[in-house]
Amino acid sequence: MFITRKAEFSASHTCRIESLSDAQNFHLYGEESNRSGHGHNYTVEVTLEGEPDPITGMVMDLKELKEILEREIVEPMDHRFLNFEVPPFDKVVPTTANVAAEIWKRLSGTLHGESYRLARVRLFEGPDTYVDITNGVRP
Repeated sequence: MFITRKAEFSASHTCRIESLSDAQNFHLYGEESNRSGHGHNYTVEVTLEGEPDPITGMVMDLKELKEILEREIVEPMDHRFLNFEVPPFDKVVPTTANVAAEIWKRLSGTLHGESYRLARVRLFEGPDTYVDITNGVRP
């Protein structure tokens, strides 16, 4: 069985490699390379795979899952300029793929139990762009 919980956060970022010229960064990242940055309203879906507890009927307590998402993802990233305020993005370009990988990393140590495990992180950068990381493809 799979169970998914969503969380939302807003953050700004710029996609650029400081050792490259503005022209090279624009070639790689287009408008996303603007030094002043831009923002996104991100939606993250976290999916657990497991068997429901025979007594509670839950794979995991959804209230506890919500608290973990708030603590590990929303609180540190919401309304932040990722490049300057959220490690490791002071050293890693905060592309959607890299932000999704960081979310997986932050959750993978916490979201595993005897009867469930982290199965997928899906990060939407907007309504038509998202990245999936699954338990078969780990960053």
